[in-house]
Amino acid sequence: QVQLVESGGGLVQAGGSLRLSCAASGPFSGYAMGWFRQAPGKEREHVAGITWEGLATYFADSVKGRFTISRDNAKNTVYLQMNSLKPEDTAVYSCAAGRSVWRYGYWGQGTQVTVSS
Repeated sequence: QVQLVESGGGLVQAGGSLRLSCAASGPFSGYAMGWFRQAPGKEREHVAGITWEGLATYFADSVKGRFTISRDNAKNTVYLQMNSLKPEDTAVYSCAAGRSVWRYGYWGQGTQVTVSS
């Protein structure tokens, strides 16, 4: 079973940057990875995804041009680089693993990102 642990969240001013990391353990090989976020009172949003080979990525319109996703399979880690952060990016960010960027079966606990105005 795949286990996921996120890190890198915190408090940042608007316009700043953060890099989230998600460390995976267990049978990680072949899995696509994604990042989701959920703000209080809002539905969970699929923010970004990346295939196992890293050749294809997905980004929600709300973060295109500001966020990038990458992975280092040798380290079993996926990253979410978040630039030009806005207060509306405030949410709990969780990583997920699955057989495609549209279907996930494993989830981390999440890390809080707060962007102050």
